[in-house]
Amino acid sequence: MALKIRLARGGSKKRPYYQIVVADARSPRDGRFLEKLGSWNPMLAKDDANRIVINGERVKHWLDNGAQPTDRVLRFLNEAGLAKRDARNNPEKAKPGKKALERVAEKKQKAEEAAAAAAGE
Repeated sequence: MALKIRLARGGSKKRPYYQIVVADARSPRDGRFLEKLGSWNPMLAKDDANRIVINGERVKHWLDNGAQPTDRVLRFLNEAGLAKRDARNNPEKAKPGKKALERVAEKKQKAEEAAAAAAGE
């Protein structure tokens, strides 16, 4: 059975509250879980102590037993010093797409034609 340490959403509409849980990877996001390991309240200020609450001892137990944290939970565990998250770097992400490059080239060509027409008169 593949286990995940992930978030289960609670709270009302537009007021999210998440529980950090261990669940079978096949179960639904807010469905059955094995154990609650903590909580995350994104409505609180970032420097609030109760924003992220984690039971480190139980998290270590589940990590040792093969549970895989999701990316968001891994960020929390990295901040708490319970797991290591490698920094990601995708230099291709910031580059403009093919259409954007075509638009830039077309705009440059029109500017050159307008400059040549102005200089020719």
